[in-house]
Amino acid sequence: MPIITLDYNDLEELTGSDRDTIIDRVPMIGADIERKEESSIDIEFFPDRPDLYSVEGVARAMRGFMDIEPGLPEYTTKESGVEITLDKKIADIRPVLGCAIVRGINFTSSSIKSLMDLQESLHWGLGRDRKKVSIGVHDLANIKPPFRYMAADPEFEFVPLGFTEPMSMREILEKHPKGVRFANLLEGFDYYPLIKDANDNVLSFPPIINGTLTMVEESTTDLFIDVTGLSKEVYTALNIVVSALAERGARIETVKVISPDGSTQVTPDLSPTVRHLTRDDIESLIGVEMPVDQIVACLEKMRLGAKDAGNGNIEIQVPSFRADILHSYDLIEDIAIGIGYDNIEPVPPKNAAVGAAHPLSLLGTRMREIMVGLGYMEVMPFTLTSERVHFDWMRRPEQEGITKVLKPISEDQTLVRPTILPNLMEILSLNQHHELPQRLFEVGEVVEDCRNRVHLAAISIHSQANFEEVRELVDAVMREKCVEYTTAKSDDPAFIPGRAADIFVDGVQVGVMGEFHPEVLTNFGMGHATVGFEMDITPK
Repeated sequence: MPIITLDYNDLEELTGSDRDTIIDRVPMIGADIERKEESSIDIEFFPDRPDLYSVEGVARAMRGFMDIEPGLPEYTTKESGVEITLDKKIADIRPVLGCAIVRGINFTSSSIKSLMDLQESLHWGLGRDRKKVSIGVHDLANIKPPFRYMAADPEFEFVPLGFTEPMSMREILEKHPKGVRFANLLEGFDYYPLIKDANDNVLSFPPIINGTLTMVEESTTDLFIDVTGLSKEVYTALNIVVSALAERGARIETVKVISPDGSTQVTPDLSPTVRHLTRDDIESLIGVEMPVDQIVACLEKMRLGAKDAGNGNIEIQVPSFRADILHSYDLIEDIAIGIGYDNIEPVPPKNAAVGAAHPLSLLGTRMREIMVGLGYMEVMPFTLTSERVHFDWMRRPEQEGITKVLKPISEDQTLVRPTILPNLMEILSLNQHHELPQRLFEVGEVVEDCRNRVHLAAISIHSQANFEEVRELVDAVMREKCVEYTTAKSDDPAFIPGRAADIFVDGVQVGVMGEFHPEVLTNFGMGHATVGFEMDITPK
């Protein structure tokens, strides 16, 4: 989840309250305070609230929650007369575009940092690391409309932000730090996206880097903002950015986006969407009887518009920057937050039942006791991993029946793990600078052929680690489990040939143990011999 740094002076000025009161109340809207510094505070917000990824957004929410300024925030826009045309070829590369002009900004170093941090947080939260959404912010004083969003030849040159000499777009992807990091987003395309002004000056090479000409400084007063991407989240991101700037007194102007077929769209559109709830639905879900005027007050506390529509119905206006309101339940959740969870009386379940520990839970507890007793420390890595870590780095062929993530948020989380050892190797690689030996284990779930299984895996790293150590470990585990097992030569490529064995119980292979191959150690950046085992312990 994103951690946002909020400057105390900014926060107090924009909220209209003192920092101690804000700090005391902010966790109630869905946030965790990470650390308090002398001049700022770091707060972790839930990823479903990208409108809170800036000091401006937090201040806006807190003004409502603290009854300083409840109700729907209203932002006015006027036409700028500025147009941007879309090239026909761009439809196959990065087709969705939203733009705005923001004037009358009085930047300070802290407000510029807030804008840049908001931009990067939205790239991660809404943009899936710039794949779905990327944002360009430009000093309007140095460019001239109308603008063009076009597909350019990869050999086209301009001076990218952070550099002083021209580079071709292809070179930027190969040499510029941002280009190297996000080059995969344009892999396979013959042309690259580019935004130019009327004088052929480059504004942006989305989703990679801006041109150096439009760099924002404290002297900047007017901005041109472009948001490109693959989905409607482009417009949500644009609304979040411009409404945050409007919280500082800036004026928002619209831009006409002209498609290749001649159709037009005016952005940003800050008009709220209208939804309806019934009092019965609210009370049945929250479990609290509430008059309509109390429901309206709770919604306004959360910066939503609300009014009594008669007969127990409530009409609600959802602001354009709220990306998290997808269902009626999201609105009811806001009402519960407005009431205060501590004000909702807990009610015991009416059905009589006697609980009992699940057999898998009992098994996991027993295995943890065994491993801790053998001197190993438990870890709990993520269950999402990637083909690169799980197969390439482990020298294993990609197995059939793995469960892949349909829409992964990053290259590191593309599948649900079928084994645990690669996760343990990752943890060791991050912590091997600490004192050795290190011995880790996990009892956790894996997914094989769309079925959940429970595995036990352990790993040990130190200069003298060898096959004898892991064989003695497996012996001890099986003895404590009161299970007899046999071994056979293993061909698992993750291990050194001749220093690995498959584990069999009742003639069925349940696992493998051995000394990891030098290439595996190199892939994970390990500097010492490492051994490990993994076995399926799912009850029959």
